[in-house]
Parts: sequence; structure tokens; C-alpha cells
Amino acid sequence: MYIESHFQMMAKYNDRMNNQILSVVESLSPIDLTENKGAYFKSIIGTLNHILVGDIIWLSRFNLHSESYVSLKCVTTLPKPKSLSDVLYPDLKLYKCVRKKVDSALVNWLDKDINVSDFNRNLEYSNTAGIKSSRNFGELVSHLFNHQTHHRGQVSTLLNQMGHDIGATDFLYEIPEMSA
Repeated sequence: MYIESHFQMMAKYNDRMNNQILSVVESLSPIDLTENKGAYFKSIIGTLNHILVGDIIWLSRFNLHSESYVSLKCVTTLPKPKSLSDVLYPDLKLYKCVRKKVDSALVNWLDKDINVSDFNRNLEYSNTAGIKSSRNFGELVSHLFNHQTHHRGQVSTLLNQMGHDIGATDFLYEIPEMSA
């Protein structure tokens, strides 16, 4: 397994899953979308925004790792979240537009801008509380994808409890079939 191709597949998986979720949530009423369901980020739109806020924060940090990351520049122009619970996009149409923009930037960044040696260097950043940190960049990219998957699972559960199926969620579908 090569880390670069693995992350490229994860970016495509992220895009597919976000599209599958969007196709279901677009059919929800505004009440179903915003109602407090007892989840950590309360509502479906709250949880979706949390995923997007995490992506914006991390991709903005990643943008600082190399001047060659031109695909991430568009993410740095988005409103800056103040906390991980910010609901920056309560309107589903605007959320969808920004979600697609961020997903496209993520796919393009990993397909076009990344150098495999970048994953072995550390990224220095400050968290949302201003605490400085330095961590392995490849592991931080893994964290980005793990965070997305974790919270999409929460959204999937909320939708399932309402009788909605988002379809196949396995990463397996991104892994190429190899001849025996």
C-alpha cells in the first residue's frame, strides 16, 4: 500500500459519502434537519457542519505545509470557524455548495499538489484554543479522514432512526479489484 494512493482513495470515498448523505438530507423537512436529536452536535445539520468545520480548520492548516498546495487556497477564503460546534451553514443549499467546494479541493490537492515526502515531515500549527503543536503530517491527514468517517457514521445513524438509508458506506468500493 502506498500512502499517497491510499489518501487519494480516501478523498474519493469522502466525496462519495458526502454526496450519498446529501441526496438523502435534501429530502428532509427543515424541522427534521434542524431538530435536536440528542446527538453530540444536536441535529443533522449541526453534525454535518461539525464535519465541514473540521475539514476547513485542518485543510487551512495543511495549506501552510507547502506553497505548492494551490488546490487548498480556496478553503482559506471560507469563513473561519471559532469553535468546532459552529454552524456556519444552517441553510442546506449553501452548505451543499461549500461542502462540494471543499471536497473538490481535497480530491484535487491529493491528486495534483501533494508530494509523498510531505507526509514524513511535521506540521506546526495552533489548535482552536491557541495551543501550539507539531505532529507528523501523514498522521494528521489520517486524522482528517478518520474524523469525517466517525461523524458521518453519526449522521447515518440519525437518518436510519428516521427510516432513511444512505446506501453502501464501505470504503471497500474504492479499493480496486485485483486479478487473482
